[in-house]
Amino acid sequence: MKFTKLLATAAVALGMATTAMAQDKTKVGFVYVGPVGDGGWTYEHDQARKAVVEEFGDKVETVYVESVPEGADAERVMSQMALQGADLIFTTSFGYMDPTINVAKKFPDVKFEHATGYKRADNVSTYSARFYEGRAIQGTIAGHMTDSNIVGYIGSFPIPEVIRGINSAFIHARKVNPDVEFKIVWAYTWFDPAKEADAAKVLIEQGADVIMQHTDSTAPLAAAEAAGDIIGFGQASDMAEFKDGPRVSSIIDDWAPYYIDRVKAVMDGTWESKDTWDGIGPGMVGIGEITDRVPADVKAEALALKEKIASGEYHPFTGPINKQDGSVWLEEGDVADDGTLLGMDFYVEGIEGKIPE
Repeated sequence: MKFTKLLATAAVALGMATTAMAQDKTKVGFVYVGPVGDGGWTYEHDQARKAVVEEFGDKVETVYVESVPEGADAERVMSQMALQGADLIFTTSFGYMDPTINVAKKFPDVKFEHATGYKRADNVSTYSARFYEGRAIQGTIAGHMTDSNIVGYIGSFPIPEVIRGINSAFIHARKVNPDVEFKIVWAYTWFDPAKEADAAKVLIEQGADVIMQHTDSTAPLAAAEAAGDIIGFGQASDMAEFKDGPRVSSIIDDWAPYYIDRVKAVMDGTWESKDTWDGIGPGMVGIGEITDRVPADVKAEALALKEKIASGEYHPFTGPINKQDGSVWLEEGDVADDGTLLGMDFYVEGIEGKIPE
């Protein structure tokens, strides 16, 4: 009898210990707009999730749902994660902004981190990277390397983040090549390889010999490779499988340090709602290897620009810059403020066409 009681007591103790261990784990959820194998945006977010696991080991449990449409479905996925005990949820696309705010109201004890948005709450932080810094470097390379003087640009959605990138790339392409033109095709998707490939083909047919993209798959690079003698850039990740072909450099999103820092803040009780917008200097935006297809002097110029941006010596939006209609936006030496950049809804002078409504 005593032995039975001893076993029962041990079982209860073990159960309590197991429960305590489960409760000690910090559960972190990730909501992805594309598949983890997209080779771009979502791939890099998932690499950062893996970095969290590597950093914290059995102190953390991570869950993710991929290819979640922006809208009601996102709200359902976030709510399910919260109900299943998530302490922190990263929502990794602009279109998740309102769903994140809505779900956060229902779960005030859960912390949320929304990528690329601008709406905050007591339990919602926002974070993004200054991708436009990388676009300045890409624009410099594109302006030098185009023979047709036509650069094609695949846009996802006409939101400030994408418009900023187009403007930054164009400004810096024009600085080194006053004759360069940009042709822009809007794909209205973040990830759709077929649409992205079609957009690249249309731009190439229109004479573009440089393809830039703000979409998430490697399809535009594949289209450039198939066309021959076209160059392009990796987007969001290195896309290094095309380094021997069209890819001459890349913008790499490194979310891992931020994700580790924010998970740690939840663990030690110091998490607070805040805005984070980092770039090349802090390492959130990386510039992938510039290949030997780029002439040595152009490569040196691009790397020098990278260092100036990283150190804060130079800002990609430094006047004089006019708006598309010719009106003055920035006088000589003036630097754009973050508020204007975050809400950017206009093209700079020299870009043809209208921004879709």
